[in-house]
Amino acid sequence: MSMLHVLYLVHDLSDPAVRRRVIMLQAGGAKVTLAGFRRTVHPETAAVDGLSPIDLGPTKDGKFAQRLVAIAKAALSLRAKLKGIPKPDIIIGRNLEMLALAKRARTLLSADIPVVYECLDIHRLLLGQNRVSKVMRGAERALGRDAALLVTSSPAFLRDYFQRLGQIEAPVMLLHNKVLELTDGPAEMRSHEIAASGRPWTIGWFGALRCRKSLELLAEFTQWMEGRYEVVLRGRPAYSEFPDFDAFVGAEPHIRFEGVYRNPEDLARIYGEVHFSWAIDFFEEGLNSSWLLPNRLYEGCRYGAVPIAMRQTETGRFLADRRMGLLLDEASVSALSSLLADMDAGSYAAARQKILAEDRGTWVCDLRDCQALVDRLKALAGSAAFDPVLQAA
Repeated sequence: MSMLHVLYLVHDLSDPAVRRRVIMLQAGGAKVTLAGFRRTVHPETAAVDGLSPIDLGPTKDGKFAQRLVAIAKAALSLRAKLKGIPKPDIIIGRNLEMLALAKRARTLLSADIPVVYECLDIHRLLLGQNRVSKVMRGAERALGRDAALLVTSSPAFLRDYFQRLGQIEAPVMLLHNKVLELTDGPAEMRSHEIAASGRPWTIGWFGALRCRKSLELLAEFTQWMEGRYEVVLRGRPAYSEFPDFDAFVGAEPHIRFEGVYRNPEDLARIYGEVHFSWAIDFFEEGLNSSWLLPNRLYEGCRYGAVPIAMRQTETGRFLADRRMGLLLDEASVSALSSLLADMDAGSYAAARQKILAEDRGTWVCDLRDCQALVDRLKALAGSAAFDPVLQAA
């Protein structure tokens, strides 16, 4: 049987989640051709180790009109960009704009290639009742009408969007945003130094830093607690959401920004340096941010950081079902203070032990999960996809 060949079209080549998915596909036994837009100056900065992506050009975060122009240009140049690559067995489009290019690629390469729609966020433009939103949802229904598979990361996306609005009727594969570990060894764990008198408790907010409301709440809270709590930020700030991010953080006495992290090897260290993980995001509040199960939930719990989440969200429901984590009923300094003010060594150790006692598979995607993903894609491609004669044609 020949190796499955996947053409993977992505909206941001430098997104660490893209790297993780490519590694999953490769570990599961697939060959990957990666193509996409970049939000960095050099396309090679986006390459997964040993894999050079096909550069479709630059885009800008939050600049929807610019992205539409970039998609149109990419559609026109796609034939030349894909020239010389072997015929793929599967095409995956990661989000709506890349689904459009996936359909274009299938037209250019072969009409019988299955297209998979990978949707891990529901953009706010899809969720309104105005003309633009209705047009966008119509476009998604049209583009996804013959999708072979819908891949998404949270049951709430299915329940509250795709099924409720009747967007996509394709078979579904749920892939949680778990930590990718391809070995069976135990996670590197750091023993948390319980905050002693005069030493602050530490909240880590890592990943996509795009929520102004969270930043302002944490700033007000840490000032109110007068140094008993501090906040460490790591990741990529969305300057389109708060262009004053650097100045704001620089002026806060109990908040510090430690920059971008990229490698999975960094996770044990950065979560090992904090007591709590901020698993709250009010960006697109009540919609996408209420539905998602973010990377930081799985990463923090894998390495023993106790998550703080909003109770009335999918993340809150996930934690409540497992009777773990700290759940906030309202987004206020008084509510957060009530939740954390009486934290001591004993209550913290008990909360952390619940996280550590959970089955590893709740937080980790392993080699078997990678193989299951590729096996599902192979089944879509069908036996003809592995005919050596067709592969050589």
